[in-house]
Amino acid sequence: MEHHSLAAHDHRGATVPSPSPTFGVEEEFFLVDPRTRRITSRADEVLRRAEGPHLSGEFTRTQVEISSPVHTTSSSAHEFLISARRALVDAAERSGSALVASGTPVLGHPATARVSDEPRYIAMAEHFGALREAIVVCGCHVHVGIPDRENAVRVSDHLRRWLPFLTALGANSPFHDGRDTGHASWRAITWSRLPSAGPPPMLRTLTEHDRAVRALAESGAILDPHMVYWDVRVSDHLPTLEIRVGDVAATAEESLLMAVLIRGLAACALADVQQGLPAPAIPGRTLRAAMWRASRDGLEGQVPDPLTGDLVPGHRAADQLLRAALPGTASDDAELAAVLLERVHRAGSGAARQRRAHERRRDPADVVDLLIAQTREGLPA
Repeated sequence: MEHHSLAAHDHRGATVPSPSPTFGVEEEFFLVDPRTRRITSRADEVLRRAEGPHLSGEFTRTQVEISSPVHTTSSSAHEFLISARRALVDAAERSGSALVASGTPVLGHPATARVSDEPRYIAMAEHFGALREAIVVCGCHVHVGIPDRENAVRVSDHLRRWLPFLTALGANSPFHDGRDTGHASWRAITWSRLPSAGPPPMLRTLTEHDRAVRALAESGAILDPHMVYWDVRVSDHLPTLEIRVGDVAATAEESLLMAVLIRGLAACALADVQQGLPAPAIPGRTLRAAMWRASRDGLEGQVPDPLTGDLVPGHRAADQLLRAALPGTASDDAELAAVLLERVHRAGSGAARQRRAHERRRDPADVVDLLIAQTREGLPA
């Protein structure tokens, strides 16, 4: 992936790439039985009906995935996300199931999900035992084009500060197996149980990065480099930095918002790296505590800023994310992100909308029905 040579200036007077780097989006989804609203292991049939180069299976047969091509504009990414979701929605309906964008299963326990036939997934299930249930979650992953791995590691260090803010904005999984977990993003909590998951350590150099990955492999925490599940990771097979902190977004519009913000933050971080500006040395324990609070409270609660220690109201934290990302975005994307964020503020986060659906009758089936509708129809205007 290549960077453009045009430039803009941020509030410090620093030069940032503009337009932003190339990017791509991966989205994972659950399949549910529309009658029982429980997760169902029908991915093979759905994918046969929706054949395409950007659609694939996942760890279990109750999960399917969209992997976008490389994009240079938000408009092309938006078109892709809408069309790919539509293809999966239609294929799911033809196979007698429904597509759901939620970070965790609202109904149905992860242990009931059948592991896919791929040898790698079978090996993972055997290696991790009951901990494999932590992998039965659905996230949104944004790839940003940074071909130089040394720079990618340093950009990762700079992005650590924003992970709690992104977690709160992307929270879309308060329910698990029929109950409210008390957390806006139960996916983040579940996923963090894996020994190679969570916020990345402060790495500083590619040498330190590679040493950390070797330590994970030698301990048995990973079976291969692709199992480095840090919330920001240098891709082991693409010239990208992958930011994988969010739940799968309830709608294509919210997925696009996350992608635009992450792309802008990464562009600003890359400019800082190129100018030799050091990343803030946030201790791992501080960042983990902030990530937990953001996972619990989401956008409607309080989000710790791991740099300052301040508790920031969630909606203000989202606005702060937008301001931080704007210098690294093209003008059209800046306007788009502001509009989409305002729509999220009005509608509430994905987690808040799930809880509102549940409040009416205290029936988790109503939450699943909302998710089915949102996945199909998008964010209300």
